[in-house]
Amino acid sequence: MNINIFLFDKFETLDIFGPIEILARNKNHQLFYYSLNGGIVTSAQGTKVYTESIKSANKKGVLVVPGGQGTRELVNDDKFLNTLKSIAIESEYCLSICTGSALFAKAGLLDGRRATSNKLAFKWVKTTSDKTIWVEKARWVVDGKYYTSSGVSAGMDMTLGFIEDLYGTVEAYNIAKNIEYIWNRNKEEDLFYKEE
Repeated sequence: MNINIFLFDKFETLDIFGPIEILARNKNHQLFYYSLNGGIVTSAQGTKVYTESIKSANKKGVLVVPGGQGTRELVNDDKFLNTLKSIAIESEYCLSICTGSALFAKAGLLDGRRATSNKLAFKWVKTTSDKTIWVEKARWVVDGKYYTSSGVSAGMDMTLGFIEDLYGTVEAYNIAKNIEYIWNRNKEEDLFYKEE
């Protein structure tokens, strides 16, 4: 199965590299790195990644989108959003980490669907769509083919949940064990959620 990682400038490094570590450990996956136009993309922490143009992607697979400061600009970029929407519609599964859900929401992909995002950015994320059913108290949320996670490291918990859904609990736990990661398996419990 193709794992299509859609990057942009100022993405959050751990948002994507945590899930990449997990996804790459499953023998059924081939990982590909894309951006809107291809070339070098630089994370908010200065990590540079060589990407191909998303136009060349085989859309039959899994779309993975991180969050980060770059999402603040991209929610107003119609070209990016239209491209994201066209790829997501054809993808078998769509995973977003942190404020990546704001991009899904603004593109209309989460209309009428449940979703979550980074708790520290939640108020801003909610402004991107009043048609999304935002779930604040969640580590991650699954609605149909859409998986959305809370902030940064929650993407790893969600990705292990995705592995469990597709390949079973044993596979997910084996990956967590091999990377010495304590998996927060309960998607409805988020220690970073605070009632106001």
